[in-house]
Order: sequence, then C-alpha cells, then structure tokens
Amino acid sequence: MRPSVTACVLALALIAPARALALPPPCNSGIVYEDRNGNGSRDEGEPGLPNIRVSDGVELVVSDAHGHYHLPAIDGRTSFVIKPPGYRVGLRDNGLPDFSVNVQREPGPKLKYGGIPATFPSCRDYALTREATPASAPLDVLVFADPQPKTATDVDYYRRDIVEPLLAQRKGAGAIADLGLSLGDIVHDDLSLYPALNRATAQLGVPWLHAPGNHDLDFDAGRDEDSLLSYRHVFGPDTYAWEEHAASFVMLDDVIYQPGQKPDYIGGLREDQFAFLERYLAGARKDRLLVIGVHIPFFDAAPGRETFRHADRERLFALLREFPRVLLLSGHGHIQRHVYHDAQDGWHGAAPLHEYNVGAACGAFWSGVKDAQGIPAATMADGTPNGYARLGVSADGAYRLSWHPARLQPAAGSTQAMSLHAPRTLRRGAYPAFGVYANVYMGQDDSRVEFRIDDGAWAPMRRLPKQDPALLAENARDDEAANLRGYDRSPEAEPSAHLWRGTLPTDLAVGEHRIEVRALDPWQGEQRAHTVYRLQDAKE
Repeated sequence: MRPSVTACVLALALIAPARALALPPPCNSGIVYEDRNGNGSRDEGEPGLPNIRVSDGVELVVSDAHGHYHLPAIDGRTSFVIKPPGYRVGLRDNGLPDFSVNVQREPGPKLKYGGIPATFPSCRDYALTREATPASAPLDVLVFADPQPKTATDVDYYRRDIVEPLLAQRKGAGAIADLGLSLGDIVHDDLSLYPALNRATAQLGVPWLHAPGNHDLDFDAGRDEDSLLSYRHVFGPDTYAWEEHAASFVMLDDVIYQPGQKPDYIGGLREDQFAFLERYLAGARKDRLLVIGVHIPFFDAAPGRETFRHADRERLFALLREFPRVLLLSGHGHIQRHVYHDAQDGWHGAAPLHEYNVGAACGAFWSGVKDAQGIPAATMADGTPNGYARLGVSADGAYRLSWHPARLQPAAGSTQAMSLHAPRTLRRGAYPAFGVYANVYMGQDDSRVEFRIDDGAWAPMRRLPKQDPALLAENARDDEAANLRGYDRSPEAEPSAHLWRGTLPTDLAVGEHRIEVRALDPWQGEQRAHTVYRLQDAKE
C-alpha cells in the first residue's frame, strides 16, 4: 500500500528538524600545518605548526603546540592565516594565494556582481610549505597601482604593456620577483573583469597581494560594510598581514563608501580595522621594514578638502610610531610623488614618515594616441609614463624604490628615469629665455638635478611645479586635430612634483649642441639623459 501525500509531508516535516539538529555547529577553526610535499592536503607525518597567527580581521589568535587554532564563526568576516617568514602558501585555481576563507552563512544583499555566496561555515586548515630562501636574502617586490581596465580591450593592454614585457625580461632566469602588490582599482567598476585580469597577472608566477580601491566597490550596496562583498569573494580579506624575512606587509581597505553622498567615498579606516591593527602591531617585529599598502593616499590630495579622514590618519600614525622603519604605499592619483609626513599630519616618529604615491599601471586610464603595437600612450597628467614600481628590501629593513615605464617615450631624451623636453632651434644671440625641462619620475623635493652643454661644467636645474611641456604639446595636438587621435585623448597636463628647468645658452657657436642632464637618485644612483638643440643666425 502506497503512503498518502499527506503522510509523506508529515513525515518530512518531522524528519527535517531532526536533520537540522544533526548539523555540526558553524566552524571557524582548524589546523595550521607544514605541507612538506606542497600538495595542499595534510598527509601522514605532516606536523601542525605552533605560534602561527590567524585572524578574522578583528580577532587574532595563535595556533597551539599542535597547530590548532579557533576563532568565533561570525557571519560576514573573512578569516586568514598571517603567512610567516620562511614559508609560502599554495595557490588557488585563479592564481591567487590560498590563505583565507569567507564566513558567510546568511545570504547578503542582492548585488549586481554577486557578493559572497552563502555557505555553511566549515573548518579550515592552512597549509604552509617551507621555503629554501635564506633569511639574509634581499626581497624584491613588484608594485602595481591602478591597473583599472574598463573593458576586455583594456585588460589586453595591461597584459601586453605590463605583464608580457616583465615575462620577456625574465628569459627563464628565475623568478620575476618574490612578491607582488596591487594598490587598488584592480578594475574600473566592472567587477566581471576580475577573472581576466587575474589570469594576466598570474602569468607572472609571483604570489600577489591586493588592496581594494574605490572602483572595486559594489556600488549598489546600501552601506560601506557591504561594498566589498564581490571583491572579497574573489580576493579574500580587505585587511590582512603577510610577512617575509625582510619586511612585514599590511594591506588595508581605506575606502569608506558613502552611498547617497557627494563625494560618495572618502579615505579612512573602520573600527574593525583598528581592532586588527592594534592586535597585530602589538606583536609585530620591529627589526624589519613595515609596509602599509592602501589605495587612497594618506595626504589630502585636493587642496582645502579632507580626502583622508584626519582623525583616522592620526590614530594609525600613533600605532606606527614605535616602528623604526615604515613605508606607506598608495595609489589612486594617476600621478607620482613622494610625501614625507610630519607633526602637522599627526606623525610624531623620530624621522619623517615616507609615503610613496605610486603611479598607475594604466597611466591616464589607457588614453592617448596608440603606438605601432596598438597600445595607447597612457601618459599621466604629471608627464610620468605608465608602468610599475619595484621595492627592494635588504635583510636589515633598508629599502630602495624604482619606477619602470612600460615603454620609453618616443621623443629624444627619454630614459627609464626621466624625459627631457627642449626647443629644437633657437636664434643665436637671442635673450636666454628658453630652457630644457627634465621630468625626473622619482624626483623629490630635495633631489639634485643638473645639466651641462657640450661636456661643459655642470649647473643646477631649478625645480618648479609646472606642467610638463611635452604633455602640453600633446594637448595642443589634440586640440588642433580635426578628428579624434585616440579613443580617449591624453589627460590635460597638471603641475608635476618632479619637473626641473635649466636655461639654455644662446651665445654659443652656430650649430648643434648636446644637452646632458643628470639626476642623483638616492636608491638607484646617478641617472643621465641627453638631447640636442641647434643655434641659427637670423636677420630681421
């Protein structure tokens, strides 16, 4: 005899609660273990690792003698292991480090790009594999700011202009770098481009850390707390730490989303982030470099407007004060500059606090006239070519920085370190009112920049906050063109923080004269570039 439908329904109703009661409680615990064969699974004989820190972005715990750790299973948080020096973590299928898990039991808000799918929180083990790199080895870090593709076409520019030249440099001679950082605006609003961009970056074969930017937000989120759900589904935590022998890295979301306001975001930090920072920094080593990676700069980028909340900056700086070596890395501006924070900014350390505001990988949003390979010029508004930075750190925590243009500028006098602009011809005997300009991409307020003519004596050049005349000339060509010269024209030139001028003499012999410029870079040593100009006789 077949049971009735009603009987089946009643039976299921009785069984369902029993099954629900049989489910294990939500778990945010596990074991940190030594993955000796690097297969990502714990095999017989692979021991637990003690004293490894694990966090959920607020709480921070340490694994016990057998590698066990336990964190509360709080919905909406992301748990992660703080990779210690001398170990590496495995990679996920998308090439990103496998060091975190999202805890999302209840469905979040409906978002265009999906957010974090709800799953039952299960226990998570973390596999760490020992590295053979000696503790005394220097650290080489690639630093990308603002790759920011708007379309699949832009992702292709990124791949061909940034990634493939780096692969070509390696020529099978070993790793391109030890670590990579991206400082936000991984894409430009279209979060569906994350997989394509990650595939390109993963070709470099480098462990890669990300911080989010204002163009990585779920703009349909109703509050800041939900504005990075889709980002976190792909990249994991928005606030975390990672340690190497020579340096400790803290990557922070510093974009406070303000839906319905203008502007709809401001730079700052959340209370949960300060809770993590206080716990992590209390036990962080002070004998190595501490690097803070963010998107929004800590200084006010707009005159007269608070673009990073001053109270948050002062609170962060107070936590950093006892660390003798700190470097701040930021992006966002699509220009390049160095800022040294002091007491006016709330920094009270023994020496000014250095912030390197890194130029953009996309330059000026992949704009400008295309070259022979079909890649836009992408020159930034301060005249810096698009590209990437390198951070080198020695075992004692000392660091050096360098900027690497994606392509050399087509004009004469362009090198990896600077570009020169000078008039092609002047009248012999004319009043000396014209000059040579040197845009020294890593130049700082106190940089020593000099020039000479025809191997003569070196003379100082004067730094001045002015638009790069080479970009002004490009703006003029765009203005005069009857048709568009590119999909988007180059940006309107803005005053550059690293432009120098030297007056060209007009009392030399008729003919061509060589201009040579040298800049003393504190990290890369003397850098030189040269160009020429001509003197002609003329009659009125």
